Amino acid sequence: MSGDQSTREHAAPAAGGRTFGADLDFLSRWAAPLGLLARAMLAYIFILEGASKITGYADVVQYMQADGVDGRLLPLVIATELGGGLLVLFGLKTRWAAIALFGYCLLTALIFHMGADQAIEFNKNVAMAGGFLALAILGPGGWSLDAWRGRAL
Repeated sequence: MSGDQSTREHAAPAAGGRTFGADLDFLSRWAAPLGLLARAMLAYIFILEGASKITGYADVVQYMQADGVDGRLLPLVIATELGGGLLVLFGLKTRWAAIALFGYCLLTALIFHMGADQAIEFNKNVAMAGGFLALAILGPGGWSLDAWRGRAL
């Protein structure tokens, strides 16, 4: 047996004890940093958008009201986007934050992006919801505050 095959057979299992096929064993070895990268990629748009809603508060209220949503919900929107995004980024209460952002993505798709001219935005929100659902199921990974604190939630 070659050294390469031996390395593949003894690679660390991924989260949950599962292993990847021999061609993807590198994912097991890089799972923790790649998990952080994935969380950062999911979170960045929500952190930016949540912060921008603070600076453009009045305009966002008008946008929400134009789509029949009470502008008094904007603080909740900001807390969900900015707070949820930061929680996902740092991996703190990750599963709860991912569930909240999963629901948020679906709601915004259904409320704001149902028009024929909004197909790309609708599809993007549904895809992001799927990413957050996967994060809620699989957890934050080893490079997270949840893992550091010794908790899965």
